[in-house]
Amino acid sequence: MPARALADDDPALLDQLLALPQIHVIVDGYNVTKTGYGTLTLADQRARLLTGLGALYAQTRVELTCVFDGAELNGPVPVSAPRGVRVMFSSPGQIADDLIRQLVRAEPVGRAVAVVSSDREVAESVRRMGARPVPSVLLLRRLGRA
Repeated sequence: MPARALADDDPALLDQLLALPQIHVIVDGYNVTKTGYGTLTLADQRARLLTGLGALYAQTRVELTCVFDGAELNGPVPVSAPRGVRVMFSSPGQIADDLIRQLVRAEPVGRAVAVVSSDREVAESVRRMGARPVPSVLLLRRLGRA
């Protein structure tokens, strides 16, 4: 995948990845929100991230999937997913990290996949599967420009 030569903290990395044809960007939802909006309630964190991802989709038209931990929830969470953004919650007994890995494994060989997460274990495991890890702060910076 192009952009492998760029450092993980290079601000140009995410822009280059977003320019790739048919890239699928998978976002580790709470990893991003707790990095950028940690003082907000979880519901407000989700809403702020999803609003930003909706704007990103409107600009880029890339496939976006945002994954949140759902194991601790006591039922369905009302989420208004913006156009172009798929929102998924992990099942009881499953953590979002495992759902992210499952999504990466499900992609066809050769498809460009980027995973936004600053979780080192997630980053290393998806890198081994051929996806490009992207630190959460780069997405937060990109959303700040929107």
